[in-house]
Amino acid sequence: MEDFLKFDRVSKQFGHLKAVDNVTLTINRGEIFSILGPSGCGKTTLLRMLAGFEAPDTGRILLSGEDITDQPPNVRKINTVFQTYALFPHMTVRENIAFGLKLRKLPKSTIDQEVDKMLAMIQMEAHADKKPAQLSGGQKQRTAIARALVLKPSVLLLDEPLAALDLKLRQRMSLELSLIHDEVGITFVYVTHDQNEAMSISDHIAVMQNGRIEQVGTPAEIYEAPKSSFVAAFIGDTNFFDGRITRVIDSEYCEVEVPDLGRRLVCFNDKKLVVNDSVHLSIRPEKFSISLERPAENPRQNVLPAKVEDIVYQGDHTRYWVSIADDWRVAVTRQHNRFLLDQRRITWGDQVYISWQADDSFMLEQYREKDEDLLQMPPQNVGEEAPATTSAPELPEAAKTLSDEPSADGEAASRQ
Repeated sequence: MEDFLKFDRVSKQFGHLKAVDNVTLTINRGEIFSILGPSGCGKTTLLRMLAGFEAPDTGRILLSGEDITDQPPNVRKINTVFQTYALFPHMTVRENIAFGLKLRKLPKSTIDQEVDKMLAMIQMEAHADKKPAQLSGGQKQRTAIARALVLKPSVLLLDEPLAALDLKLRQRMSLELSLIHDEVGITFVYVTHDQNEAMSISDHIAVMQNGRIEQVGTPAEIYEAPKSSFVAAFIGDTNFFDGRITRVIDSEYCEVEVPDLGRRLVCFNDKKLVVNDSVHLSIRPEKFSISLERPAENPRQNVLPAKVEDIVYQGDHTRYWVSIADDWRVAVTRQHNRFLLDQRRITWGDQVYISWQADDSFMLEQYREKDEDLLQMPPQNVGEEAPATTSAPELPEAAKTLSDEPSADGEAASRQ
């Protein structure tokens, strides 16, 4: 894949708030690229600048090597699918899809042919003469996607496109988006705060926080090898352990002393740290095993005694929170690969052992203590307030969303 779309040191400020802070980002031709982060992190502002609705204060935006920073929205070969669909309520599905083509004054035969192709692609031939009020949420979303794609843009922007749908429909629509992308083959830039959506649909993900890019990588790289405590805690869930290197065992492994545990852990030393270096570890809940009996000894395995404090059964897996060493809580996930009715179950108050492989302790490059507020811990008392999700201050109203309503000349709908 080639470098196709590039943000080059782009910044945008609203008053005293720096919404986007010196962002450099490269997106490949033909991929699904997600920009992921909490509310207020700057992801929608970045999308607005790409769409042409905001101008960056500094930096450039390049598409196929062409500087489009100062181009108006209707000139850019970029179309948008909005969270609110922005369909014309007085038009049918066919008329909505055809609207941008009519603005271009194409022959009716060409318009009909292109609209028929889109209707077939989104499986909406039987609903072509219905108006938006007669459609389900998923059908509205497919119509909005077809209206944007019929103009053959180089880039399709999707601004929280599934946020208004229920869980089952979101899951189905994310799969349909992948199928549509495979068929049309253009670049999709997908903005969302939903980690599961981003992980399931993307070729690459950029995680944003406070106007900056925290990490860019494939879904597997983002999840399995987070660079910062924010990425580790925001994407899925994790546990943090802090300590220092006390012994380098060999070229791959080391021992880490964790003061609050009063013991040493074996860890894969991918950062090649040396004795006395500080280290911050991230360990995903599913990396742990939990058992009533102590596991067999293994030099590359860590074992800790623990007490079960909380349990949440979730069908295909169970979440445990166990306390170790003076009320230090650790989250553990146990997958239900097998379920035996006569098996002794782990329950509240049980004394258990948690274990994990040395390779599953991942060393972080950046650590901020406040990111621990993002961990999914159950409350200790009734009425206890959950920590606020880390995010930037509120943006001005004009900067929060892309244009939600179609304009009279169809700019919001087709922008070409």
